[in-house]
Amino acid sequence: MTGSVLPSERGMAVDRVVADLTKLRERAPLVHCMTNVVVTGFTANVLLATGASPAMVEAVEESGEFAAIAGALLVNVGTLTAELAGSMRSAVAAARSAGTPWVLDPVAAGALRFRTGFATELLDYAPAIVRGNGSEILSLAGADGAAGKGVDSTAGSDAAVDAARALAAARQCVVAVSGVVDYVTDGAEVIAVPGGHPLMTKVTGVGCALGALMAAFRAVDDSALHAAAAASTVLAAAGERAADRVSGPGSFAVALLDELYTLDAAALEQR
Repeated sequence: MTGSVLPSERGMAVDRVVADLTKLRERAPLVHCMTNVVVTGFTANVLLATGASPAMVEAVEESGEFAAIAGALLVNVGTLTAELAGSMRSAVAAARSAGTPWVLDPVAAGALRFRTGFATELLDYAPAIVRGNGSEILSLAGADGAAGKGVDSTAGSDAAVDAARALAAARQCVVAVSGVVDYVTDGAEVIAVPGGHPLMTKVTGVGCALGALMAAFRAVDDSALHAAAAASTVLAAAGERAADRVSGPGSFAVALLDELYTLDAAALEQR
């Protein structure tokens, strides 16, 4: 972290993370993932390894119906099209009506007009959690000149904490900023989750999978703040452990799934 520590900033209690991970594995929540084509398989495998049940339903004829019966919904705009936007509108409207918690991942918001406008529109459908990198969160919060380099952030997570708090307060949701340190806020509290490993940025889909994990944890925890922080903690811990025994990104991707599958209370407490 390069910025100053906020007075309300704290860590996530390990017993709460363990309790949430235990509930996730016991209940295997159904997570409706509307995500980008680059990461669909990896996202599904991350959810399966952690203990959730993924389903990738995108047809406009089905997305609303499925969102209403799922435990949680992920909407990731990474490879957005006009047709997919219609399906996503149907899904988030149904989720809102049914009380299904959902997560918005505004990939590359600020970089392109169509996706930025659409992601901003989706905020009106009351997401439980908005997860993005520093540039994406700054852009959604209305900051000028915040666009990232394509899907990559040009702003550190610490630079977006104030914007995240403002966005969370304005939209009455939880905002999670991913980076070297992840920050999760409901507009009042800020939970800092340090850790992870640089190799996590060398495998396509790790950040997108984090959004799906947040949806899975929210399905078993009524607190969006704690669910998002637990997901960040679990992924960071698994990433650290995986990096200890691999030689590069290819083996890391496989090892990350193995560590998510075997992660237990002892490993989380040790971290």
